[in-house]
Amino acid sequence: MAKNLLIVESPGKISSLKKFLGKQYAVEASVGHIRDLVKKDMGIGPSYEPHYAVLANKKEVVKKLREAAKKAQTVYLAPDPDREGEAIAWHIFQVLGKEPADVRRVTFNEITRRAVLQALESPGDIDYKKVDAQQARRVLDRLMGFRLSPLLWQKVKQGLSAGRVQSVALKMVCDRQGEIEAFATREYWNISAELAAAEPPPFIARLTRTGGKKAEVDNGEQAAAIVRDLEAGRFVVRTVERKEAQQKPGAPFITSRLQQEAARRFGFSVKRTMSLAQGLY
Repeated sequence: MAKNLLIVESPGKISSLKKFLGKQYAVEASVGHIRDLVKKDMGIGPSYEPHYAVLANKKEVVKKLREAAKKAQTVYLAPDPDREGEAIAWHIFQVLGKEPADVRRVTFNEITRRAVLQALESPGDIDYKKVDAQQARRVLDRLMGFRLSPLLWQKVKQGLSAGRVQSVALKMVCDRQGEIEAFATREYWNISAELAAAEPPPFIARLTRTGGKKAEVDNGEQAAAIVRDLEAGRFVVRTVERKEAQQKPGAPFITSRLQQEAARRFGFSVKRTMSLAQGLY
C-alpha cells in the first residue's frame, strides 16, 4: 500500500507520474475545481466571506480523494502553480479531513522525473495570499454577475453575462470612444530637414522651436514661410549626445497573449492554440 498520496489537477498527468514515482505514491486527480460558491445569497456573507459547497459533478471525485487520503500518511497537493491552482489545493485540503501536518504543497512546471522528485524533496505550505486573491476574484465575479447580468437581459439580450474585467474594460472603451467623438480636429504641420556633412552621418532633424518658442505650425502658408527661411539659413550642429540603452527580452507569454499572437501571426483559433500548448506541456 502506498504511504503517500499525490493529487494533481489533470487526470492526463497520472500515468506519467506513476511511471517514475513508484509504489510509494498513489496519484489521483481533482479534475479542476471541486468546490464553488453556493447559489443562495450569491454565496457571500454579510462581511463578504465566501460560502462554498462541493460541485454536484465532483462529489464522486471528492469521495475518491477522501478514501485515498485515509490510506496515506502524507498527502502532497500538486495543482498548477498559479492562483487558481493554489485555491484548488486549499479546497482539496478543506474536504480531505487530514491534519495540517500531514498535508504538504508541491509545485512543478514540467512532468519530468527530475522536476517532480525535486519538488517532493522540498515541499512547502499552501500560499494563503494566493488563495485570498483567488477568493476575492471569485467573489467579484459573483457580485458582478448576479447584479449586472439581469440588467443586460432586460436592456440588451437574454443569456448575456457581466464580468468583473469585461464590464470595466467596456466602460473604459465607451468613455474613450466618447472622447474620440468629442475631439475637435485641428490642422498642424511637421517640418523636417535631411542634413548631411562630413560628421555626423546624414540624419533627419525636426523643427521643434521657432523664435524661441515651441513650434506650432497651423496651416500651409505658415509652413511654407518657415521652409523658405530654413532654406536660406545655415544649419549648425551644436551638440551630439551618446547614450547607452538596454533592450530587455519580451516577457513570457501569458495565456491571453499567446492566443492573440497565435491568431495574429498564424490565424490559429483559440482551441487550436490551447491544444498545441497542452501538447507541448
